[in-house]
Amino acid sequence: MSSRTAWADPGVEQVAAGVHRVPLPLPGDGLRAVNVYVLETADGLALVDGGWAIPEARALLEQGLAGLGAGLGDVRRFLVTHVHRDHYTLAVALRDETGARIGLGAGERPTLELLQDPERRTLEAQVAALRRSGADGLARVVEEWSAGTTPDLALWRSPDEWLTAGTVDLPGGRALEAVETPGHTAGHLVFHDLDAGLLFAGDHVLPTITPSIGFEPVLAASPLADFLSSLAVVRARPDARLLPAHGPVADSVHARVDELVAHHDRRLADTEAAAQGRGATAHDAAGRLRWTRREHRLADLDPFNAMLAVFETGAHLRLLVAQGRLRAELVDGVERYS
Repeated sequence: MSSRTAWADPGVEQVAAGVHRVPLPLPGDGLRAVNVYVLETADGLALVDGGWAIPEARALLEQGLAGLGAGLGDVRRFLVTHVHRDHYTLAVALRDETGARIGLGAGERPTLELLQDPERRTLEAQVAALRRSGADGLARVVEEWSAGTTPDLALWRSPDEWLTAGTVDLPGGRALEAVETPGHTAGHLVFHDLDAGLLFAGDHVLPTITPSIGFEPVLAASPLADFLSSLAVVRARPDARLLPAHGPVADSVHARVDELVAHHDRRLADTEAAAQGRGATAHDAAGRLRWTRREHRLADLDPFNAMLAVFETGAHLRLLVAQGRLRAELVDGVERYS
């Protein structure tokens, strides 16, 4: 494995006194792994994020804890940054056997309630949003791909506590400040250890990529505006070592936030240019942009990532409208920009 992806190799990395990073696998996912952070407390272990409920992740978590002289039974608490499956579902699966409590941001409640609905149709809102974005063909593909899928409702049970902004005290004197950072999801939290100079950043600040914007079961009205506002909130706090959910640990949260803001400034300009002419849709603009470091065209992406690209383009277009740089109108059920 290249040095670029070495962070995802199985093992345990001590990132600070009493804090360890354990990457857990995401098979078939381009992100490769999710970092779970193990915090030693005076009463067992607290974990920031839980991983995806698959056998490979559970086995590597057990292996990592064993390397620390502990086991799953020593986990007392999960602090989950957001409700995506690679962060939340293993915590839920382990709760029954360990008794560990799960804390999740209160802003995730509407999404979790939808995920708990046995009558919901998978990606129904996303298919409708694709059609509003002028992506009828992609909508049909996604609809066919998701048809008949039956989510495991047991993995989407509610947390033990809904967290809001404020201090989370851990036994032994460590205190984390929960900071609400909507954008990637509506209820995303980061956890700031001011004393140790650490930020458990979840997917809000990632060291080598920018998180997806605009893809949630409950679609947000202005996810990019929310994300950029949340970056400003984090930038205004004391700088800290960046402990991301995906990618290696980095030295400065502030430095990476500045890079992310600059990236989205450039992307807004590119999206504005891609929407020139009358009546461009989000699908049209996404097709004129390039995606990933490899500069792929939209047509080169698999359906799931193409959907993410269209939604992210739509989020940029809506912010451009809010900034007065574009106009939007709804024509026969399709959002068009000029």
